[in-house]
Amino acid sequence: MFKEIYNKSIKLAGHRSSKSILGFISFIESFIFPVPPDVLIIPMTIAKRKEWFKIFLIATTGSVLGACLGYFIGLVFFNEIGIKIFELYGVDNTSFLKDKVSSEGGIIAWMTLLAIAGFTPVPFKLLTITSGFVHFNFFYFVITSFVTRGLRFFIIAFLIGNFGSAMRKIIEKRLLTISIIFSIIVILLAYFIYNFLINFTN
Repeated sequence: MFKEIYNKSIKLAGHRSSKSILGFISFIESFIFPVPPDVLIIPMTIAKRKEWFKIFLIATTGSVLGACLGYFIGLVFFNEIGIKIFELYGVDNTSFLKDKVSSEGGIIAWMTLLAIAGFTPVPFKLLTITSGFVHFNFFYFVITSFVTRGLRFFIIAFLIGNFGSAMRKIIEKRLLTISIIFSIIVILLAYFIYNFLINFTN
């Protein structure tokens, strides 16, 4: 099923309303849709290299707004909707989630998980819904989602927009490695910023 959705998503990249479709897919991918926006970003940027920045902005905005809806689902409708989405991805044990942000260092730990999910193939939607479920700080949630998703889509759109389709195979093969490197950077930055804020307020 997922492969069929993937192939259809690639075809949508050539549609005349591709930007609107990209925004919509970026939005729903953050809380339920299985195919990442990269599938559209790559062919769209190859076809419209000069519009790479606009493509990046559309994908990022849609993704963060979708993440906010995922947060709301977890916060208000976890038992009614959230659990069904988890089951769709083969996750049937959610009882452990509330403990993840209750211990000391929970905020930075959860920001780390969000950063990893934002950059890597880990289903980002599961973290957005869970963030609402555990009542994770909404401000930190939005900032982390914006930075991680934004950087991921920026890297893809920038490289293809400026270096052409030759970057496509490299990105498709090395995106995970690149994502992990940037995840580590973001995690370290988040850690230092968090410690600075804690020391500053004390």
